[in-house]
Formats: sequence, structure tokens, C-alpha cells
Amino acid sequence: MGNFMLETKDLTKRFGKFTALDKVNLQVKEGEVFGFIGPNGAGKTTTIRCLLGILQATEGSASVFGLDAWKDAVEIHKRIAYVPGDVNLWANLTGGEVIDLFVSLRQKSDKEKREKLIKKFELDPSKKCRTYSKGNRQKVALVAAFASDADLYILDEPTSGLDPLMEQVFQECVGEKKKEGKSIFLSSHILLEVEKLCDRVGIIREGSVAQTGTLDELRFLTRINMNIETREAITGLEAVSGVSGIEKTVKGIAFQVENEQIPEVVTFISKFGVTRLESKPPALEELFMKHYSNENVSTTSATGGE
Repeated sequence: MGNFMLETKDLTKRFGKFTALDKVNLQVKEGEVFGFIGPNGAGKTTTIRCLLGILQATEGSASVFGLDAWKDAVEIHKRIAYVPGDVNLWANLTGGEVIDLFVSLRQKSDKEKREKLIKKFELDPSKKCRTYSKGNRQKVALVAAFASDADLYILDEPTSGLDPLMEQVFQECVGEKKKEGKSIFLSSHILLEVEKLCDRVGIIREGSVAQTGTLDELRFLTRINMNIETREAITGLEAVSGVSGIEKTVKGIAFQVENEQIPEVVTFISKFGVTRLESKPPALEELFMKHYSNENVSTTSATGGE
């Protein structure tokens, strides 16, 4: 199926008359961090379950390490680490016992790395899993995954339930695995997380891959929402490079701007006497609505056919 760590070809999954996945094509290279993003219900988790051999494809194929994801699932799982978005653990085991159990499934384990990760994620491994919050259950799964010497890490909304400090720790761990040459398949709805970590991104929409490419190629993903109020009415902003979606508000204007154009935009609007300025990344759903609402998007690749 090609020299990829992970690959799907026309992967299709139906549940009765409902088509959850419609000819999904993805490839993840060795040593690459690949972001898999889309609105809730777009098909991210279904794709991952097919890759893990939990679900069998209706049509098409999925492979990991060149092996069939359904037929060779046992062999594949020896070389992967998986973190779901909602972790369920054995209630009567401690967090440390669960971590040891998962790590023991790999041929190699590193007790020193385990202890460092437990400390970094501020996890108490002596507590029973039934006492853990959602965030602490995620920490158990993340420590178990990153303490494992896997070849591929499949992470499905892995920071769900984590506070911002722990999200930063997670990002550091991904960076370390990337330096080790590991491959990571990251499903996320957090755009800043994707922007910081991923080499390439695949966008899934209503069960189909709409686009794939680097963030430079998918520039609409790196826009920032800005709300501006000024003493004088702003004119000519539509001619400034990188600005889109200009709308009038009660006291000013709102628009989106590409990250690299922010200094130019701020310089331009400053001459109108800025009295208030707010900026924040748009929600993923908001980006999808604005980018795709008036488009009939077919399955395309910004990289030209991978």
C-alpha cells in the first residue's frame, strides 16, 4: 500500500443506510506529525477505529505499517500507542498499575521515563482509577502512551479534559517523540494545538476528506478573529493583504486576518485611532462554516495528490 506508516484508500464505512466515511484517503509518513481535524461528527473517530481494527471497513482499505488494519490488528497493536478522547479505566486498579499494564504490552519499557512523565503530568499514580476526574484519566493514558516505545502514536482528542498547563506538557511530549523520529496521527479540534505540532493536516467534513496539506497551504486555518473600535471610521481595509470576512459591528468592525499579516493590519488600522482591539483564534466550527458554507468541496489535496 505504499511506503507509509499509515494509509487509507477509498476507506468507506456504512452503518445501515448511513455513510459515516465516504472514500477517505490519508497517508502519514514516517517521522511526521499529521493533524486530523474536522467538526464533531465529521468522521474522525470512525476513521481511527477502522485504523485500529475495531471497525471493519465496508469498502476500501486501511493499512498500518503496510499491514491490513483489520486482518493484522494484533500485530499492528504491538507497535502502536493509542489514546482515546474519553478514557475508561479499571475502577479497582491504581493509575500506576494501569500505566504498567499498558507499557508491558510493548517489548521495551523505560521506568525512568515513566517516572518523569508522571511527574510532568502531576499525576498521583497511587489512587484508584474510580477516584480520578476525566482529566486525570487522560493523564494515565497519556503517560502510558508516551512511556511506551511505539513506532506510531494514534491520539484521538488526547487533551480532552486537560487544563492549559497540561496541554503544554502534552505538546512538549509530542515534540520529543517527533525528535525521536516517531510518527503521530493526531485528531484534534484545537486549532492552536494543530498549528504548533503538525507537519501536515487532513480536513474531514461530513465523512469525506476535503483537503490535505501543510498549514501554509491551508492558510485559512491560521486566521485570527479581530474586533476593532476606532475614533474614525476605517476605510480601505479590504485592500490590505490577508484580511477577509469584514463585517460591521455596533461600534466598529470585525474581520479575520492571516497570522503573518497581523503586524501590517495593526499598522494600517492604528492611523484611525484604535480605542479597542480584541483578537482570538476562531473556533474550528466557525472556520468551517465560513470557508465551506458556499462551496461544493470535492475531495482534494493541497499537496497535489498524496
